[in-house]
Amino acid sequence: MEGSSPGASLCELTLAADPSAWRAAGFDVDDDGAVSIGTVRLRLEGPGAGRRIVRWALRDLRSTELDGLPTERDAQPPEPGSGRHLNGAERIDHVVAFSPDLDRTVAGLRDAGLDFRRLREGPTPAGAQRQAFFRVGEAILEVVEHPPDTPAAENSAAPARFYGLALATADIDATAGSLGPLLGEVRDAVQPGRRIATVRRHAQLGLPVAFMSV
Repeated sequence: MEGSSPGASLCELTLAADPSAWRAAGFDVDDDGAVSIGTVRLRLEGPGAGRRIVRWALRDLRSTELDGLPTERDAQPPEPGSGRHLNGAERIDHVVAFSPDLDRTVAGLRDAGLDFRRLREGPTPAGAQRQAFFRVGEAILEVVEHPPDTPAAENSAAPARFYGLALATADIDATAGSLGPLLGEVRDAVQPGRRIATVRRHAQLGLPVAFMSV
């Protein structure tokens, strides 16, 4: 289903991540622990800040009640896109969140002003059966319903939770060469014609991060 009008756009993500680990993985991190990827700012506040994606900030929201996703409003004008990082990252392709009740989460996000694009039903490699996609400016928010018959799925009253990021790169083979042992095997993505590779845990980026070909 296509959204009828532009909705809220992603401005900033705050991560429980170590700036030095991101520098070691080829990101241009400034002295304040911030990195821009495309038009989105990432604030790297260290492992003590929480877990994975601590919160996000969006422009043009109707509400900050996004079914449990920690959310702030951002009134600043859009930033120009950043350049390409040494590892090839050009922009955030998508932000991943999980929900035990996808219909409830979709309704909450639409009410808050997010631009709902489509619902996908069918198995994924990780076992999920349903996913919803929202356009949030330059990036996509992918909300995955917890796979059935898992403890997370059984707790249907639990809120939605952030999980990780996928970053777009124009040359995923060059990205693999740049990151070396920090990056896993490049494989075909679910999206036809695209390839994906996941950053290994020992890179210590603080959350799951993948690179995808454009």
